[in-house]
Amino acid sequence: MERYPCSPAEEIDGLVYFPRLCEKVRLMDAGKLHPDLHANLGKAMDLWTCQFLGVDYAELVEQIREGLSDAEAFTWTREHGTARNASEVTWWNSYMRNVGFRDDLSQRLSERIEESGLAARADEILTMFDYIDADEGRT
Repeated sequence: MERYPCSPAEEIDGLVYFPRLCEKVRLMDAGKLHPDLHANLGKAMDLWTCQFLGVDYAELVEQIREGLSDAEAFTWTREHGTARNASEVTWWNSYMRNVGFRDDLSQRLSERIEESGLAARADEILTMFDYIDADEGRT
């Protein structure tokens, strides 16, 4: 049965989105990732998260495929990527939580809301995180 991964708002060690990235990889490998997510696997927020952490997406995927838990994969990023201090993580979380709100992706967010039949909820879907959770049935 195909399914969606956890919410993008899920955190590990205070960093949003990383658990979703890991779960998407595992679901894809198991043939259970919802088809809506196949085209963007490794792109957009997946890619941005890897860039922020200073690791290559494909290399992180290999670590996850080798069986690392989310916590172990996150530790691997710290050992092989860019060290981030608490202020940078706070900035990152704010950025990710607000993507689509009055920025260069606002138009795309509006389009996705329409395409998904969520226009009646447009006043409450202000960010991509809001959209993802609404589209995937969490809110």
